[in-house]
Amino acid sequence: MIRLCQPSDRGAIFAIINDAARAYRGVIPADRWHEPYMSKEELDREIAAGVAFLGCELDQILVGVMGTQPVKDVMLIRHAYVKTAERRRGAGSALLSATRDNTKRPILIGTWAAATWAIRFYEKHGFRLIEGREKTRLLKTYWTVPDRQIETSVVLADATWLSRAAATTSA
Repeated sequence: MIRLCQPSDRGAIFAIINDAARAYRGVIPADRWHEPYMSKEELDREIAAGVAFLGCELDQILVGVMGTQPVKDVMLIRHAYVKTAERRRGAGSALLSATRDNTKRPILIGTWAAATWAIRFYEKHGFRLIEGREKTRLLKTYWTVPDRQIETSVVLADATWLSRAAATTSA
């Protein structure tokens, strides 16, 4: 079951993010890794900045979350995590499908370049990797991240964004 997370889910969201983010340890640059991966204060700042979390429940237990944030003319997927023990049971796909169903905006995703499993997941669902100067432009336009993170990140875009970008370039 997919549902909008409530303030009472904060502890579960925090636990899911930090459990799932263990996959990044030793993969992303060491200067970008910290323990916990996301602090409770950082989670609170994300929510205060407009990130809304959808949750996926299996057997009435929250096992995955996807945090989205409308920024300018797009919807950003800011956070997408599934408990390590619950991966490959469809939670991530269900969350992505619900996110797509709940917005008419083009969707952009930023993730670590070294997180090949995440890139493959989004590509499997029709997203395309944006590279080079356009990647940097998007990260600087829609995210507030340090230059070091821009260097080590990628952006993926859905078909709506890709169609709009193609129309803009051909005009």
